[in-house]
Amino acid sequence: MIQPIPFGKLARPFALTTLAVAISTQVQAVTFDDMLNDHLATDQVVTNGMGLHGQRYSPLTTLNTDNVHQLRPVWAFSFGGEKQRGQESQPLVKDGVMYITGSYSRMWAVDAHTGEEIWQYEARLPDGIMPCCDVVNRGAAIYGDKVYFGTLDARLVALDRETGNVQWIKRVADYQAGHAISAAPIVIDGKIITGVAGGEFGVVGTVYAFDAETGDELWTRPVIEGHMGYVFENGEAVENGITGGEAGQTWPGDMWQQGGGAPWLGGFYDADTHSLLIGTGNPGPWNSHLRPGDNLYTSSRLAIDPDDGTIKWHFQATPNDGWDYDGVNEVISFDYEENGSLVKAAATADRNGFFYVLNRESGEFIRGFPFADKISWAEGLDENGRPIYNPAGRPGNPADAEGERGEAVEAYPAFLGAKNWNPMAYSQDTGLFYIPSNEWMMDIWNEPVSYRKGAAYLGAGFTIRPINDDFIGVLRAVDPRTGEEVWRYENRAPLWGGVMTTAGNLVFTGTPEGYLKAFDATTGEELWGFNTGSGVVGTPITWEMDGEQYVSVASGWGGAVPLWGGEVAEVIKNFNQGGMLWTFKLPREYAQ
Repeated sequence: MIQPIPFGKLARPFALTTLAVAISTQVQAVTFDDMLNDHLATDQVVTNGMGLHGQRYSPLTTLNTDNVHQLRPVWAFSFGGEKQRGQESQPLVKDGVMYITGSYSRMWAVDAHTGEEIWQYEARLPDGIMPCCDVVNRGAAIYGDKVYFGTLDARLVALDRETGNVQWIKRVADYQAGHAISAAPIVIDGKIITGVAGGEFGVVGTVYAFDAETGDELWTRPVIEGHMGYVFENGEAVENGITGGEAGQTWPGDMWQQGGGAPWLGGFYDADTHSLLIGTGNPGPWNSHLRPGDNLYTSSRLAIDPDDGTIKWHFQATPNDGWDYDGVNEVISFDYEENGSLVKAAATADRNGFFYVLNRESGEFIRGFPFADKISWAEGLDENGRPIYNPAGRPGNPADAEGERGEAVEAYPAFLGAKNWNPMAYSQDTGLFYIPSNEWMMDIWNEPVSYRKGAAYLGAGFTIRPINDDFIGVLRAVDPRTGEEVWRYENRAPLWGGVMTTAGNLVFTGTPEGYLKAFDATTGEELWGFNTGSGVVGTPITWEMDGEQYVSVASGWGGAVPLWGGEVAEVIKNFNQGGMLWTFKLPREYAQ
């Protein structure tokens, strides 16, 4: 069995906060209205997703297909030191200050005009942290006069935006059991909400809400059937209902007690229904023969009431998941017209290779279709969106084998997914989703396993292989109403960074080869590229400052691919690690 790397042995605890320079622009409090309107703003990016619904679409048109070739770097900021590895963060910008998180649970405030450091914070990480898939951090949240982020030892940290001084630190979960936080938290009406990682260690996936001002815990919502949720009143826990009914309804015996389902990517907010839309991870263990049943609510999308943690609806993409396909990928709200009526929809591209369109008011399945070139584990979806399993596509039961391993199968896609954590984008102009995806497969087999706190709880082994000789990554433009792939860009190495689109008819994403690239959103023509010196696995943003349009992205190769990529390692073996924040702008004289 492959064991997670003990990254905690690499994490030296030192240096909490250093104040470098004073912020030249007065800090303005970020309100919830600011966040609700972030998708319309042009001079700020105050939410992960460039809007609480996560469309990653900018209304800016100054930079467009005619002049993007004039986009040029204006400054680069180094994350410094030996703490490099994967840099998967999305920057935030407010009042001329950029906030960026980095590997090993670090954060910086940077002058957005010059790239000069304002302050730096480094979490004191203990030995023995157990992130399964690199020491990454995917971003922060800002609200009021504070900025928030999660750490690899499963804490939430609130910092003063102006000074970087600690306002409060809250232990969310037990890192010694395998918990960690790598996702950007979300703030909804004064509540800071986060999920936790740890599904490979048999944790119980849980969503937590805290008071953004004080750090007081407000509610907890386990997402595994049978576990009790709580709200907190005057510091006391009050039961808030069992998740999905009594224990054991879709789990055998007591396996629900280590059921996994970690909501490790966090979620987005739909203001129309006042819902947190969030995904849940793989069930534990991977060996699905040990847990017959649907194993709710693993590998699912949930709508959660942000006021008290109540689950409003669920949609399970991979019942009885036996391939580690998870279900955490982002759920993006969007509207479209069909037969003269407005459809309030939500879209998600699953690791399992299928793209789903749901009714975000009810969770009902509207349509689904493959977006990967090849899917072997399922023959399609039924009228409710449930997979039609291929009986020969599930790895065998070790109990039926003479040795320790069950029968191995070739599974398409690999467990890293036709699409993983890296967020897609939606253009309100083209009506297309732009999906960063990968074409690879795996040999996977099941093994006996038993739960032990803090130990890997897989019960499976695997090797990953590319499907094609000349490409693995595919940036796809997909119509959610028809399932049509409108265009694609193929990349030799896997795509592991996020995507952004703009009203200037542009799509931006990065490559492990080091490039930030821009494409025509309508045709897919590559229009611009810049090599940052290390793989781009972060998510770009754009904003306007002093009448000019800027683009920023974090650069630094890492993440799960170099750790678990198997034969993919031959493609990526020469890629250099790094840690830089790059900022580009279109000079005023080229604006049209």
